[in-house]
Amino acid sequence: MTASNWSVPETEVVQRVRDRLDADGTDVLATIVDVEGNAYRRPGAKMLLDDDGAGVGSITAGCIEDDLLAAAETVRETGRPDRVTYDLMEDEDDVWGLGVGCNGVIDVLLEPLDETYRPAVESFDAGRDVAVLTVLSAGDDGGNHDAGDGASGDGGDTDRGRLGERAYYHPDEDRFTLPDGSPADGWPTEALAGPASDLAARGAADVVTVEDGAGATLEAFVDGLAAPDDLVVFGTGHDVGPVVELGERNDFRVTVVGFRGGVDLDARFPDAHRTVTTSPAGVDDALDIDDRTHAVVMTHNFVDDRIAVEALLRSPAPYVGLMGPRERFEEMLEAYDDEGTTFDESELASLYTPVGLDLGGGSPYQIAHSIVGEALAVSNGRTPRHLREREGHIHDRVDVESREPEAPSR
Repeated sequence: MTASNWSVPETEVVQRVRDRLDADGTDVLATIVDVEGNAYRRPGAKMLLDDDGAGVGSITAGCIEDDLLAAAETVRETGRPDRVTYDLMEDEDDVWGLGVGCNGVIDVLLEPLDETYRPAVESFDAGRDVAVLTVLSAGDDGGNHDAGDGASGDGGDTDRGRLGERAYYHPDEDRFTLPDGSPADGWPTEALAGPASDLAARGAADVVTVEDGAGATLEAFVDGLAAPDDLVVFGTGHDVGPVVELGERNDFRVTVVGFRGGVDLDARFPDAHRTVTTSPAGVDDALDIDDRTHAVVMTHNFVDDRIAVEALLRSPAPYVGLMGPRERFEEMLEAYDDEGTTFDESELASLYTPVGLDLGGGSPYQIAHSIVGEALAVSNGRTPRHLREREGHIHDRVDVESREPEAPSR
């Protein structure tokens, strides 16, 4: 596995999964389903293990990936999923011989990549949130009936009784389906609706244990795949390129908007998800701006910036970054006032100018890091600070509650 394949963003991992579904192969998808203690990645992190022995994506800092390749080969040969546990706690016995000291125990689900995963990547690609529900264990007594019980499909189990069996929750339609699109009959959908909706919206994952009202217990891994947030960059100068590149690397879906023709935007910004050419007055018509859109205005043209910023401040966008010194925006406010245009506090709350975090750097990539870091903090609901000043875990722990139904859902 190369360093470049290990460090790809999650959006690229999902895209690679979609590409491999359309290829002939016996790939294996590895997903962290549970973490006890501390670990480099959290539940939901994925790694695609191609049948040629390569891997794309990361689930640790690299300490167990070689062992995963061997475990994936067994899954590839049997055609059956497996759940493996890696204890990376500091231990004088150093069980794995790794000496990594992550102080965590990681559960990883390894499963053959097949058509049952296609609804996940199609929803993600279409910009729709979705929750992927995968059986870890099921049984009347709540016991661990997982890897071997009924995995051969020889009858006796329901469609949600075997390790790796899957269903989907579509929050935009508030419904559960099986991978073929049919209703998820047999799944305790009432009990799972709350956690699935919550995790899909947050793009988080957790193991949820529920009862279906008839005494049967289901342990499911609920993996919320939230559509990527948008980063819309207004401008076509060379300083836009690093912002686009780093934005894509940080799982934003980046759109570059140009206001002047004559520039081949696709050629200049190959890392962008898409490019748009419009006029400053046409921003509302050309773009679908919502509460998951983060904008950076850096055309370096005062009039173009002023018109674009007005449209953005009137939109639901939570982040509007404006390049330039604070005095430049004060000049804009004077121009707005001359036109009879005013903004209330709630509208100005989304404005960040001068754009970026105070990192002290001045090179193009240092500035881009500053801008993308600020947008990422807003997207994640964080106030930037040093991690050494943060108490508790670096990564937020997911805490979802299931809703117990009064009767089995059918």
